[in-house]
Amino acid sequence: ASNPLMPGRKPFHTIQPALAQLKDGRVMPYGTMGGEGQPQTQAILLTRYARYQQSLQQAVTGPRWLLGRTWGSMTTNLRIENRFDPAVIEALRNAGHDVELIGAFDEVMGHAGALVWHPNGMIEGAADPRSDGAAAGF
Repeated sequence: ASNPLMPGRKPFHTIQPALAQLKDGRVMPYGTMGGEGQPQTQAILLTRYARYQQSLQQAVTGPRWLLGRTWGSMTTNLRIENRFDPAVIEALRNAGHDVELIGAFDEVMGHAGALVWHPNGMIEGAADPRSDGAAAGF
């Protein structure tokens, strides 16, 4: 290993849950499995939820892309779930990207989850259909 675990070393890892504090008082902890795809998935989740006002579950469920390696794979192309608009996929290919279509809800895109704590005390949860998790309340 080029950066093995030993005293004083800081080996690469992908343990990176995130916490967003939105201007309206909502607090959103979120994260995903997925190796080098984790920051990409986290950016997708936050952007869909906070900027584009998708529901939390829509943000988690929506189609994903992955540029680079993940889960021990040496593939560095652009993998895209086949649920994206075909025109988007074609435009990416025409721009010179090495696009690989993968199936809908493929677990190579990670297993994401998120909570939102609303200012009124309500907690909203979302689980990824790409995995066996669930969001439940009582």
